[in-house]
Amino acid sequence: MQNDSHQTSDPASSSSLSDTPLVLSVHELPHLSQETPMSGPHPTARRSNWVLWLMFALCASPVIASYVTYYFIRPQAQNVHGELISPSVAIPSVQAQDEFSKPYPLNSLKGQWLLMSVAPIACESGCQQHLYLQRQLISSLGAESDRVDWVWLAHGSGDLPPQVRPGLKEARVVRMDVKAIEDWLKPGEGHALEDYFYLVDPQGEWMERFLIGKDATQLGNIKKDLERLLKASASWDRAGR
Repeated sequence: MQNDSHQTSDPASSSSLSDTPLVLSVHELPHLSQETPMSGPHPTARRSNWVLWLMFALCASPVIASYVTYYFIRPQAQNVHGELISPSVAIPSVQAQDEFSKPYPLNSLKGQWLLMSVAPIACESGCQQHLYLQRQLISSLGAESDRVDWVWLAHGSGDLPPQVRPGLKEARVVRMDVKAIEDWLKPGEGHALEDYFYLVDPQGEWMERFLIGKDATQLGNIKKDLERLLKASASWDRAGR
């Protein structure tokens, strides 16, 4: 009988437990402050962006340096053998003709270094000698010769003489009115247009002229200027347009 009395639960005690309300504890949320921003990139993401920008700057620096050097730190007169044209003169937007008298927009020459000569279309002995020297100069550049176009600006009426055609396979013959040429290119005082080679950069800017001369030293000096400019522009200029 004693065991039965121990197993009997107290009704009052059971009732008091079931009637006790459930208590929930609510903790205060952390205060937002300048140290805990609401939004913004994760520090790791910001670090990755800086790495990408740094890589881009390192890759682009040779190109940027070449443009700055060429356009803002122009070579000084004592460092070149030709005559610098300052300011340079843009290639005009005029309609020329090719050697077969078909329309040829002059500004289509842009995109390549141009070594140009000027002579009448009849091309007598002096003209033929200059064309030969042009070809020799460009060929002497070796692997870089593909970056320079050989251009003859021919003026006057008539046809190209048959005897000069075979030697012009690698040249661009552009027929222009002599007045249009004179509006663009200028010889030095006391000289004619035909006395010079004219250098135009890939942007279409006439930037230098070389008095042709008749000795090997002068041609060697022209070659040195060409090599210097091709080397300086190697990071951003490639053969072809």
